[in-house]
Amino acid sequence: MDTTLLPFIEQMPKAELHLHIEGSLEPEMVFALACRNGLQLPYPDVASLRQAYDFSNLQEFLDVYYAGMAVLRTRQDFYDLTWAYLQRAQQERIVHVEIFFDPQAHLERGIPLATQIDGIHAALEDGQRQLGISFRLILSFLRHLSEESAFQTLEQAMPYLNRIDGFGLDSSEVGHPPEKFARLFARCRQLGFKICVHAGEEGPPDYVQQAVNLLQVDRIDHGNRALEDEALLVQLAARQIPLTLCPLSNLKLHVVQQLQQHPLLKLLQRGLLVTINSDDPAYFGGYLSANYRALLEHLPISREQLRQLACNSFTASWLPAEDKAVWIGRINQLFASAPA
Repeated sequence: MDTTLLPFIEQMPKAELHLHIEGSLEPEMVFALACRNGLQLPYPDVASLRQAYDFSNLQEFLDVYYAGMAVLRTRQDFYDLTWAYLQRAQQERIVHVEIFFDPQAHLERGIPLATQIDGIHAALEDGQRQLGISFRLILSFLRHLSEESAFQTLEQAMPYLNRIDGFGLDSSEVGHPPEKFARLFARCRQLGFKICVHAGEEGPPDYVQQAVNLLQVDRIDHGNRALEDEALLVQLAARQIPLTLCPLSNLKLHVVQQLQQHPLLKLLQRGLLVTINSDDPAYFGGYLSANYRALLEHLPISREQLRQLACNSFTASWLPAEDKAVWIGRINQLFASAPA
């Protein structure tokens, strides 16, 4: 590892574009919220819960993930969860976040959408005022549920569209192709919203093609397996459709067996607009800076590639062009002013 690059990770401004807010629910907070809400957990202590975070695939992770979020009951719970992530983000020099939340998983438990959005959005607004972290909020639909369920959720979200910036699609990928939700995302586009879809993590390259060509997404979340389709690579590069890669997530879920095999550099070298993100950091062993450090340790990333990845995080964001230019300029100034 080139240790001279480590200070850049600490100092450079970053945007995080692939973060599930429920995935930042640390075991300590799970127990704190369970206590506050009078809930009994199936684990005796924090250490035993943390031991449960040992997954062999995406579905095993999701089983623990959905069980853990059951402690989120009140507006204050959602606020505290989001605020805890933002405090961590500030420490890591993250200046812009675009976060997902999974309303259907909470609606199934009887938690009103207003409770969820009120808590999350209030914390994001406080984070912008007090911590200087700008944000976009993405309502993500669960692909293992029906398109009808997603349409019902969209209908419930109509009174809150002024606090939502885009729509996404996540959860179990295999067997739930993007085309399953074609009418849903056509409606989201009609409403004027940005769209991003999880594709090509465990699902085939065809899922990425469907997301791009059928759903007309603005961004692909993950997209690792695009590397298996030459025509798709050319299309993604030509159109500069961003990929929000999540290295430690891929390792934890065995999408890659070791980080030396991660496709990030190959995708970057092919001219794709790739970014680094943490996905569900409480479950996958690392927030954004840890993902950067892990890649430096296991891949031959150059100084120029590190600069490019940092700039890409803003290029791929949904910020206005003038704000992107400001942050990219600061990144370039940081790298230019440091000794080579």
